[in-house]
Amino acid sequence: MPQLIDISPPLGMVTPVFPGDTAYEQTWVAQIGPGCPVNVSAITTTPHAGAHADAPLHYDPTGQTIGEVDLAPYLGLCRVIHAIGAHPVVTWAQVAHALTDDLPPRVLVRTYARMPWDRWDPMLAGLDPELVERLADRGVQLVGIDSASIDPADSKTLDSHQVIRQRQMRVLENLCLDHVPEGDYELIALPLKLMQADASPVRAVLRTLD
Repeated sequence: MPQLIDISPPLGMVTPVFPGDTAYEQTWVAQIGPGCPVNVSAITTTPHAGAHADAPLHYDPTGQTIGEVDLAPYLGLCRVIHAIGAHPVVTWAQVAHALTDDLPPRVLVRTYARMPWDRWDPMLAGLDPELVERLADRGVQLVGIDSASIDPADSKTLDSHQVIRQRQMRVLENLCLDHVPEGDYELIALPLKLMQADASPVRAVLRTLD
């Protein structure tokens, strides 16, 4: 029977964000007590906190917002590939062992032995832009990674994001793949319909195949 694997890291006060970005904060607007039957909270954070989907608007000034993108790339068959310890970027050679002729249109890459979901990692691994190009040539529509970005943290040109823009692909970041073996799964990682935002949190899960 298919099983669900949650690949979303916890999202809360200890969630790391890019230096200078908006950290997670939560306050209570109302709390259960005399005259109040409910708890109601207010949340302030970047849409890039935790597992999230980048919108084209994030790296293209004329790109679509996350609420405007097609949902199809975020749902369907995917392949998880391990490149643990890769740095500063994952190259084609480090994932070639899993790039068979039946490659699904979604590829998720694991770079960490243990994802640092509670601390910022300035040495995060991205994806080599040449790898992203070659995946696009193979029909891949979405790439995902367990680090905070598909480009190195100190990149000012965001070369891999620009390949995503040019090839009209989609990207997921901050996935937690710590306990996911290599192989094929069904990905379910739908972004919120935020009509003005450059990204959206997702509750990313994998479903095992029969």
